[in-house]
Amino acid sequence: MEPLLFLAHRLPFPPNKGDKIRSWNLLRHLSARHAVHVGSFVDDAADLPQVPALAAQCASLHAQPISPRLRKLASLRALLSGESLSGVYYRSSAMQDWVDRTIAQHGIRRAVVFCSTMAPYLDRHPDVRRVVDLVDVDSAKWSDYAPRHRWPMSWLYRREARTLLDLETRAVLAADRALLVTPAEVALFESLSPAVRGRVDALPNGVDAAFFHPRHADASPYPAGGRAIVMTGAMDYWPNVDAACWFAGEVLPRIREVEPAARFYVVGMNPAPAVRALEATGVVTVTGRVDDVRPWLAHADCAVAPLRVARGIQNKVLEAMAMARPVVVWQGLSTSLDAQEGRDFLAAGDAASFSHAVLALFDRARAQAMGESARVRIEHVYRWDGALARLDAWLDAPLSPPLLSLTDEHRDILHARG
Repeated sequence: MEPLLFLAHRLPFPPNKGDKIRSWNLLRHLSARHAVHVGSFVDDAADLPQVPALAAQCASLHAQPISPRLRKLASLRALLSGESLSGVYYRSSAMQDWVDRTIAQHGIRRAVVFCSTMAPYLDRHPDVRRVVDLVDVDSAKWSDYAPRHRWPMSWLYRREARTLLDLETRAVLAADRALLVTPAEVALFESLSPAVRGRVDALPNGVDAAFFHPRHADASPYPAGGRAIVMTGAMDYWPNVDAACWFAGEVLPRIREVEPAARFYVVGMNPAPAVRALEATGVVTVTGRVDDVRPWLAHADCAVAPLRVARGIQNKVLEAMAMARPVVVWQGLSTSLDAQEGRDFLAAGDAASFSHAVLALFDRARAQAMGESARVRIEHVYRWDGALARLDAWLDAPLSPPLLSLTDEHRDILHARG
C-alpha cells in the first residue's frame, strides 16, 4: 500500500474523548488504503499502555510523551516571539526529525494533519500533498473564552485567538484541502480569514452506531427510584467544566423544586477541582473515568450538553442519541446538528428553559419517542463511513494548488486585525 503520513497533536487511541474519536476514525479509515506512519504526542500517562495497540495498526508510530505542565511553561516564550502559545506548545525538534526522516525513508507524498498546530512540521516538505483537519475554529474558541475571564487571562485569550488564527490560516494556505466539522464552522472561519475562502470543506463527525447501540445497555449504574440526568465528556476541558458547574448551580435546583428525586451525574475522565466540588451539594455524582460510558447513557432519564462555550458537533450528543436517549443541548449547539429540534432533541438557551426541557423529558413516553427518533437520525446521517469516503478523493487529487508562501494581499488580511 502507498505510504501516508498522519500527524496528530494527541495520541488517537483510545478514542475516549472528542478529538481522539475523530482522529481515530480518520486513522482507521486511512489504514485500509495506506501504510500509515503516525506521529503523535502523548499528553496523558493513562494512554501510554495503549501505545502498543495503536502501533499494531500502523506502518510505524512515533508516540512522544510530553508533560502538559512543562509544555505550558515552555510555551510562554511565544509572548516574546509574537507566536501563538498553542503553536509553541506543540513544537518539538524530536518530532520534526522524525517527520523529516520518515518522509525521506518511505518516499511519502501524501499526509493528513490533524490540528493546525501540527501543520508546521510539513513546512520543509512543500511537495507532500496534504489535507489539514482543523476540526473546529480553535482561534474562535479562545475569543469566546476571553469575556468569561478576568484580566490578564482575558488579554491572553484574545492574543491567542489572534495569533492562532494566523497559524490556522497559514496551515490552510499551504494545504491542498482543509476540513472543519460543520458548514457553520467553515462560514465562521471564512469570515475571520477571507484568504481561505474556497479552500475549506465540512467533514462532519460520526458515531460508531454498532458500538453505541441500546442493546449494549448492560445493568443500570444508577440507584433505583431516582431521576438520572447525565453529562459525559472529558471533565478537565474548560467548556465541559463550565457546563457542568453552570448546570449544577443554575439548572438543577430549578428541576429539583419540581422533581426532588432528580440527580445530576457527571461522567468523564480527569474531573477538575471545580467539578469534584459539585459533590458537596449531595445531589451531584462525579464518577471520573469509567470503563464503559454506554450504561450511563442508556439508563439515564435524559442526557444534557449545556456547553455555553463550544464549537462544532459534540460527540457526547451523538453518542447519547445513538443510545436512543433524549438529549437537551445548549441553544448554540443546535445549529450544528443535522436533526430536527423537538423531534430528535431539545434545545435551551437559559436556566429556566433548560430546566423546563429536562422536566418535559421525565415523561417516559415522550423520552422514549424522542430517543427512538434520535437513534433513527443517527443511523441515517451520522455514520463515519459515508463522511470519510470523501477524504479519499481529496487525497487522490488536490482541489486547488497550495499557496506555499503568503502574498502581500494575504499578509494584509492576516495583519488587519492588528
